[in-house]
Amino acid sequence: MKQPFIFDSNSMRVIANYYPEHFPTFWKQFAKAVDEGHVKSVREVYNELELTVTDQEIWKWVKERKAMFYSPTSDETNFVAEIFKGPHFQALVGRQQTLKGRPVADPFIVASARCCGGCVVTEELLKKNAAKIPNVCDHFGVACTNVQGFLKENGWVF
Repeated sequence: MKQPFIFDSNSMRVIANYYPEHFPTFWKQFAKAVDEGHVKSVREVYNELELTVTDQEIWKWVKERKAMFYSPTSDETNFVAEIFKGPHFQALVGRQQTLKGRPVADPFIVASARCCGGCVVTEELLKKNAAKIPNVCDHFGVACTNVQGFLKENGWVF
């Protein structure tokens, strides 16, 4: 099996712009990749999407594939603790997220990719001294790309 790709919520929102009625081939291939376990995500991404997705057709698609959003394993939970040992990466959890009890997917996405030998798919950019997913991935040697890189890696052209 190919390396799994672990999608961040911002990348899920990017593909939501590939309207299913205009890009049916993309959605068929993406659904197949999900079904085969080549594309997956974490439970916290599902929770973030539940709060942010406004397109009902996309939300229906996500809900029908809720099984792609995994709960963390004990290894992943241990790795999240490892991420937070670095005081700099504690900023992955924002003040508003803490105060409002909002889901925080970022450390779980990185932990999932690290533990399964996968690649994170996020639209965040590597920024010097930032607590962003690409910075955490870089620090721990986890592969990271964006939707465009995912499409290129898989040779998908539409």
